[in-house]
Amino acid sequence: MDLFTTDLFTKGILPFLLVFVLIFALLQKSKIFGEGKSQIDALISLAIALILIGIPQPRDIIVNMVPWLAVALVVLFIVLVIYGFGGEYDADPKKGLKIPKWFSKTVLVLAILFVVILVLSVTDGWTYIKGWIDDSSVFSNILLLVVIAGAMWIALRNSSEDGK
Repeated sequence: MDLFTTDLFTKGILPFLLVFVLIFALLQKSKIFGEGKSQIDALISLAIALILIGIPQPRDIIVNMVPWLAVALVVLFIVLVIYGFGGEYDADPKKGLKIPKWFSKTVLVLAILFVVILVLSVTDGWTYIKGWIDDSSVFSNILLLVVIAGAMWIALRNSSEDGK
């Protein structure tokens, strides 16, 4: 069991495999380099994964984020299983469980919020945000942006009415 807790395994092999497989799968699915170019996809995936392993900061971000993402996926799976007990099923057995749009949109918004908060937590981005908010010029900058956005909205609205 000591093999699975060594730094070589947790900070070397596992992040390398994760990044290599994810990049390779994305390249294969998107077919950026064309049909049947799996060797090129593998070489690019290998290079990106090796670069990741060589630079400690991004590797540490991935090593710290993945366990929390796994916990979130388990929680999501449990929510869907519980929802499946009382959910409405389609008459066609191949379609299975009907998931309402509001439910899927809510899960998507919560997942995005979770990932943003997780990235800010792992990368220590909260300190930058707190420092940015504590800065006295922030509110004047926000007010300026709101005024500019309002002026653009008025100008674009008036120009579209002139074109009618």
